[in-house]
Amino acid sequence: MAILRTSRSRIATAAIVTLAVVGLGTFGAMRVSANAPEKAAAPLPEVDVATVVPQTVTDWQSYSGRLEAVEKVDVRPQVSGTIVAVNFKDGALVKKGDVLFVIDPRPYQAEVDRAAAQLAGAQARNGYAQSDWQRAQRLIGDNAIAKRDYDEKQNAAREASANLKAAEAALETARINLGYTRITAPVSGRVSRAEITLGNVVSAGASAAPLTTLVSVSPIYASFDADEQTYLQYINGARNGRKVPVELGLANETGYSRSGEIDSVDNRLDTSSGTIRVRARFDNADGALVPGLYARVKVGGSAPHQALLVDDAAINTDQDKKFVFVVDQQGRVSYREVQQGMQHGNRRVIVSGLSAGDRVVVNGTQRVRPGEQVKPHMVPMTGGDAPSAPLASTAKPAAPAKADS
Repeated sequence: MAILRTSRSRIATAAIVTLAVVGLGTFGAMRVSANAPEKAAAPLPEVDVATVVPQTVTDWQSYSGRLEAVEKVDVRPQVSGTIVAVNFKDGALVKKGDVLFVIDPRPYQAEVDRAAAQLAGAQARNGYAQSDWQRAQRLIGDNAIAKRDYDEKQNAAREASANLKAAEAALETARINLGYTRITAPVSGRVSRAEITLGNVVSAGASAAPLTTLVSVSPIYASFDADEQTYLQYINGARNGRKVPVELGLANETGYSRSGEIDSVDNRLDTSSGTIRVRARFDNADGALVPGLYARVKVGGSAPHQALLVDDAAINTDQDKKFVFVVDQQGRVSYREVQQGMQHGNRRVIVSGLSAGDRVVVNGTQRVRPGEQVKPHMVPMTGGDAPSAPLASTAKPAAPAKADS
């Protein structure tokens, strides 16, 4: 019995010790938990936000077109003969009146000399016939000459006068043909290559092969097809004398480097395409614009007016709707449906849905949802013309708690 009581006493003592250890452990854990800092809240998402401000804009419509020379000439010979001189380099700039080709002038100079000799003979015969008729006029008054002889002398005088005029015309024609042996530039511009070279024989006439082509340099046309709405809203004013501004950019340019104006509008609308042919004129003093080049053309028709412009990157699409995220003064995000207008560079006119002073998310829209709170980082409304300022650095994570010694 004594042994049994001793065993029970030892078991009870061990149980008490175990409970004491567990209690101390629980108390220590509760103490450490009480001293540990609370878990840090998640940082707010940071986004770039820009303020909507009204700006003065002019509405433009953009088109694609081709450059065309104001004057284009196929240089053809007007007399036949052998090419004895080519006085230009392929692709050179020439002035009006510069001699481009020379055809052998000797046959034509001989024709001039022959016509001049014939003219001298006609002048002599005409002088004699006129004097003879004047004598006959005096004699007929005294009845000293027969009426038939008088009529013959009068007719001879008239015939001699006509022959004189024919000889003068023949000499003028010969001189013109001699002048045609020197083929000159009819306009100032840039020549193509010489299609007919030195020593070749050429024929005259409109059906003859061109010797070269010549295009004017400045000004230059840009032709494009405008739709009916643009014609009615913008271009039609050009018919009434109003200057319609036009800007031009080439394929290798991102913007529009040259300004011009509408020069002419076709007399009818093409019903099959719904467009009308328009031609704009641009200065090309540096000769950089070449006929045939692709051109981007934009036409401005409205008077300058105030409008709200928003960076294209801030505008989102929800099926057939356009919307932006607006951030209030408390940093709360809201969904705002907008109606778009004309595009200006990388910015878009907002017709409705926004007011001046509204703050819209322009970078980081994928990180926000309506109703959430964000940390806005204010940037200018660049519209893509300049990069937005970088986002502020994210919040640092909370440092781990130090254990008590």
